[in-house]
Amino acid sequence: MNKLFLVSLSSILLASCKGQNYFGADQLILKQTIPLPKVKGRIDHLDINLRDKIVYIAALGNNSLEAADITQGKLIHSNKGLDEPQGVIFIPQTNEIMVANGGDGSCRFYNKTSFENTGAVDLGSDADDVRYDPVDKVIYVGYGSGGIAIIDPEKHQKTGDVRLSAHPEGFQIDKSLKKIFVNVPGANQIEVVDLKNLKVEAKWKTEYGANFPMAIDETDHIIFIGFRHPAKLVAIDVATGRTIASASLTGDTDDLYYDNSAKKIYASGGSGAIDIFLFQNPELKHIARIATRIGARTSFLIPEMQTFVLAERASGGEPAALKFFTITK
Repeated sequence: MNKLFLVSLSSILLASCKGQNYFGADQLILKQTIPLPKVKGRIDHLDINLRDKIVYIAALGNNSLEAADITQGKLIHSNKGLDEPQGVIFIPQTNEIMVANGGDGSCRFYNKTSFENTGAVDLGSDADDVRYDPVDKVIYVGYGSGGIAIIDPEKHQKTGDVRLSAHPEGFQIDKSLKKIFVNVPGANQIEVVDLKNLKVEAKWKTEYGANFPMAIDETDHIIFIGFRHPAKLVAIDVATGRTIASASLTGDTDDLYYDNSAKKIYASGGSGAIDIFLFQNPELKHIARIATRIGARTSFLIPEMQTFVLAERASGGEPAALKFFTITK
């Protein structure tokens, strides 16, 4: 990446940050910061081992898997030598962590206690976002130029595959409908996968561009999409593929979560904000825009702990860190 591009990107993000109107700071209260002093570069997705209260971090730019203990309030382990780790998932049934690597396309498994490598599945290229279904005990991984792999977490084997139009970004599973909804920004569409036959049954063209993160309301069968061009949050009825509501969103968003009990949507954006929306169908009510460090675009919602976690990459002389916020309302 050349210096001119970096300067231009920084200028755009700074301008976006300065132009934001912050409000609703009482929605989230900072309760804990865990420094990640040796983590450099971009941080991608997070997951949690709820029983042990360990957060796992795919440190993409650092080529490492990091583990932070919430109770101790510190980093407890770092696995080096990964290849652009992007997706990470904790598997309670096997007590393992799986990391999807964008560089070589491998999905590597690690023991939760020793952090030793216990197996791997090679997907060829660009292994990215990950979802785990604890009921059917299968892992779904978006990868390559257009695919979702189905992996058996106990055997460490690929058992199925879905072909898509282009590389998948965020996706969500509606278990009762037995469908996967997939953001495919390279094709400017959302693709609907029938899990019974592992085939795409519908392709919905998107009104906006760069649809990356996705959240889901499985109760009412609604998906929420975060777009970057322009920055928009869109709610879509999965029965029809039609837009229910839309709202302006913080820029450069990469993670999006829906809290079904509170009917709230949380989005983290690299332009320097966390956005919170109250979903009162069919309305998206913007209730908070909370200032964050520029570039902090990945996050994780822990409803069981009423906690929102923000990953801040190292910048401006400040080390990388995890910020833990208590959800107050």
